[in-house]
Amino acid sequence: MLEIADLTICFQNRPIIKNLSLTIAPGTVHALMGSNGSGKSTLASALMGYPQYDIVAGSCRFEGKELLTMPIEHRARSGLFLAPQQPPAIPGVQVFTFLKEAHRMLTQEEVSVTAFKERVYEAFDAVQLDHSFVYRNAHEGFSGGEKKRFEVAQILLFKPKLAILDEIDSGLDVDALKQVSKVLTLEQQKRSFSLLIITHYRRLLEYVMPEYVHVLSQGSIRATGSYSLAQKIDQEGYDGLCL
Repeated sequence: MLEIADLTICFQNRPIIKNLSLTIAPGTVHALMGSNGSGKSTLASALMGYPQYDIVAGSCRFEGKELLTMPIEHRARSGLFLAPQQPPAIPGVQVFTFLKEAHRMLTQEEVSVTAFKERVYEAFDAVQLDHSFVYRNAHEGFSGGEKKRFEVAQILLFKPKLAILDEIDSGLDVDALKQVSKVLTLEQQKRSFSLLIITHYRRLLEYVMPEYVHVLSQGSIRATGSYSLAQKIDQEGYDGLCL
């Protein structure tokens, strides 16, 4: 599904990601771990097409097509989804309007207001987000946990083929983490879409079990293993891996 080969990404002429290669097969769950500043969010943002990052070498193919030449909206239509660490507020744009227009753009499907609102309420119920959020401005005044629940609700509505979750566990208390994890696991099993989970800690990975764990250090993947690698990091830290 996603094939990254020898990718180098710069920010303000400084290399952040260096000769990184990674393959994600359809229906698999990968975790990308690493200390602060290792390049995890840079990789996620660059894959989605954020313009402040410069791709200076390498390739990235998504379902056989070169991803790096696609505009952001084409990447989203192709089935790529990013839940960023800090989703920006959109003053003056109601959540319902945002979701309906995004859904129309992604799917080219016209759905009545009534029918789509039912879909939104169903997604909100799954992540335990109050229905009143449809009348609020998108991300404006949301708590950290509400932002994360809202991102997962979008996965249920937009049904991406590959979802990149950048620290989706931050801002969630234990109960919310369990609920969000349950929703992600059920959706992944039902539709067999792929997940790339970016996180510092293994607590989310206890509930959404990855098949592969990768450790990013100084812009390159230095170790790959199973869930036991995340356990080792939890016990010994990244320094214990001698990266």
